[in-house]
Amino acid sequence: MKTDTRSTSRLRHDPLVRGLGWASALLGVPQVVAPAGFARALGVGDAPRHRLVTTAVGVRELAAATGLLGRPHPGWLWGRVGGDLMDLAALTRALKNHDGRGLGRTVAATAAVTAITATDVYAAVTRTRRSSPMELTATTTVTKPPEEVYRLWSDLERLPDFMAHLDEVSVTGPRTTHWRASAPFGKVVEWDAETTQDIPGQLIAWQSADGADIDNSGEVRLVRAPGGRGTEIRVTLRYDLPGGVLGKAVARYFGEEPHQQLDDDLRRFKQIAETGEVVRSEGAPGGKRARREFPQHPARPLTESELKEALA
Repeated sequence: MKTDTRSTSRLRHDPLVRGLGWASALLGVPQVVAPAGFARALGVGDAPRHRLVTTAVGVRELAAATGLLGRPHPGWLWGRVGGDLMDLAALTRALKNHDGRGLGRTVAATAAVTAITATDVYAAVTRTRRSSPMELTATTTVTKPPEEVYRLWSDLERLPDFMAHLDEVSVTGPRTTHWRASAPFGKVVEWDAETTQDIPGQLIAWQSADGADIDNSGEVRLVRAPGGRGTEIRVTLRYDLPGGVLGKAVARYFGEEPHQQLDDDLRRFKQIAETGEVVRSEGAPGGKRARREFPQHPARPLTESELKEALA
């Protein structure tokens, strides 16, 4: 489990998180200011121990409100879940020992806290950033000199031509770019990146900036192939795959195997470097724009008109 300033920034503008923060504030104030009246409203009476418990719960709610509205963090959401479970336990105990007066209000309060608990659990689970670092490596050899390969790869806006899941790269500054890519299950992720190393003909390295949907970094090293056979391209990618091990397994199940993706991307880059274009079948004239990631049509015999044209 990983949380950092980037997750804090996202949570600060999350409507559900802010809504829960205000809910804690609205619940906490009356419990601290008028604990006896709040306890009576719940139908549990205003005995000293009830007022004490109500005040303590109010203080807890105000603390959660301060955290969620001031510096949101998944820990505050899980704190609300723990508090909800304590409240449910207290209300269940009150129901068992109830004398009948105000029973309906206590039942209603228990039902309301149950619904709030479900909401808090959902928020805590979905807003907790789970990730697992992954490193991918791939190598290919291109029959072009390193200088030419470098010029092609360093034209970052052309990367979507051969990277299947990359939709767009925009240059935003001398060393900065904005990236948009397709993710599993129809999702789109975006991030800003900074070029951290740039050695013409040898190395390009980058690192995603704060606020990236997926933290990532990588490098492309260019080495002259033995015997003057061109350039060996060595690519290393590092990123956090959302969902950890489970996310990796699901991605593979739906045909999103990261290692295979990188190998395919390099194969297409080799085609561009050596022939000037990605070799596509007539089954995908639009290439990746057809959204099936460069699909191939099955083998079939030539039609009569195609056979005549081939023999002409």
